[in-house]
Amino acid sequence: MVPDLSKISGIENYTQKTEKDRELFYAKNSAGEEKVFLVVNKHTIEFRSDEKLAKLLKEEYESVMESRYFGRAGLELVPAGQLKTDEIEDLVRLSYNLTIR
Repeated sequence: MVPDLSKISGIENYTQKTEKDRELFYAKNSAGEEKVFLVVNKHTIEFRSDEKLAKLLKEEYESVMESRYFGRAGLELVPAGQLKTDEIEDLVRLSYNLTIR
């Protein structure tokens, strides 16, 4: 279920840490602080998002909900086939880019 970050263009420097039952992926922001951009749980994936995009996706897909980790501007996705792999990769890339800014 962990997206293969090596296949997603634009994601370069990150670290991965295991915490309880989830994998946390960190990137350094412009201030040099490590921030989480991706959380992979047993059955879901969470990432940062733009609030407007998050609202749109939550309204359109039943497998998309508000992120427990990131809050309102984040998304939690149950990979149930509603979103294609390339769409999930785009969301991971967006989360990474929002984090490094």
